[in-house]
Amino acid sequence: MRLLLLCLLLMCLAPAQETAAPTRPNLVVIVTDDQRFDQMGCAGHAVLQTPHMDSLAERGVRFTNAFVTTPICAASRASLMSSRWEGSHGYTFGKQPMSQSLAGDTYFAQLRRHGYQTSFVGKWGVRMEKGARANLFDHFHSMSPPYLKEGKAHLTERTADTAIELLPKDASGAPFCMTISFNAPHAEDPHPDQFIPPPELAKLYENAEVPPPPLAEEGFDALPSFLAESLGRRRWTWRFDSREKQIQRTKDYWRMITGVDQAIGRVLEELETRGLADNTVVLFTSDNGFFLGERGLAGKWFIYEESIRVPFIIFDPRAKPETNGTTRDFMALNVDLAPTLLELAGAPVPNTYEGESLVPFLSGKSAPQRSEFLVEHHFDHKEIPKSVGLRGERWVYSLYYEEDPPYEQLFDLNADPNQLRNLAEDASSDSALRKVLLEHRSRCVQASKVEPAAFR
Repeated sequence: MRLLLLCLLLMCLAPAQETAAPTRPNLVVIVTDDQRFDQMGCAGHAVLQTPHMDSLAERGVRFTNAFVTTPICAASRASLMSSRWEGSHGYTFGKQPMSQSLAGDTYFAQLRRHGYQTSFVGKWGVRMEKGARANLFDHFHSMSPPYLKEGKAHLTERTADTAIELLPKDASGAPFCMTISFNAPHAEDPHPDQFIPPPELAKLYENAEVPPPPLAEEGFDALPSFLAESLGRRRWTWRFDSREKQIQRTKDYWRMITGVDQAIGRVLEELETRGLADNTVVLFTSDNGFFLGERGLAGKWFIYEESIRVPFIIFDPRAKPETNGTTRDFMALNVDLAPTLLELAGAPVPNTYEGESLVPFLSGKSAPQRSEFLVEHHFDHKEIPKSVGLRGERWVYSLYYEEDPPYEQLFDLNADPNQLRNLAEDASSDSALRKVLLEHRSRCVQASKVEPAAFR
């Protein structure tokens, strides 16, 4: 009799065990603005204090070769949310709003349909068709400069305050995906001081040594004239055209990053307090890189490492301890963010997505390798030349397709990691270089569907 009762009990329990669904993780996506890859302590910066970013890297996986496919905020943010290159989603400044159907394919919409509560706080930066955003979020709070308003905390602190207010009180509800998009360290362009840190950090780094920007002169001398006369050079005059100004602006830029780091720390602490931390995956990145006076430029927009390379960290508290603090040199891209989030959530990844999930890299599994990627910049601005290009493991190719004649660059990162010598200028007299140039031109034209008449 006792044996019969035991068998019946096991039969009753078995179906429950077979159908029990794994707990889906919460997701916190943190995006900064204009923070390039080397502007963190964990990336080897000698001065910057970023203990919370560093802690995410120490407990998670840091992708040391992470890039954006378009180095400007509007197009890059559209790529982050839709997993499409600019040429596919078609959105940047001055273009038509993102369509209803494309908005419905973003990771926000996909996760919400999959039962996630979705929220967004901070810099939005993307125009959508009227009504398109209504079905994306349970909570949406767009926040933008000025950084300082009378009687209010700094914008970075207000962004963190709002995010903390929207966090679930405990772990009893549905899983959530919160995107926190900090405006910092982007400059407040109309402000004479440009970079506006939180007042309590105004003296931080006061005695720190700020080196002159590397490549400031030789890098500028190596630019073609249309880049040397571009908006990047004009903004350099706003920020870095004297040694005194360069020191002050750089320190304020660092202070803004440390301000974001402190805000991240507050959010992470609140996750712990509310019992959410053990099941919350945190992804940290930026929308593009930034010239801090290198090459005699400010801003981004061009296919140089300072412009297209960004931080990318994923911390999954559920991961095996042996993966903590690991780095991956895979070419991770902004278009990889959305499929990564969906796979983490156990949601299907649309076949319309053009990026790759980074989840296999979090557990050390083998994953497909990317050897090069397309970089695009189609913003219609009289002071920012349009371009397409390929960034590979060895070669960097760029095509400024509206110049007359079209202007090409070819850099060999093995011999010239600073991208100072344009080998495209030597290709007419060197058959081996000519072959490399034509192969890259062909692949770039095919990938971007941009082919100047002069090449046809």
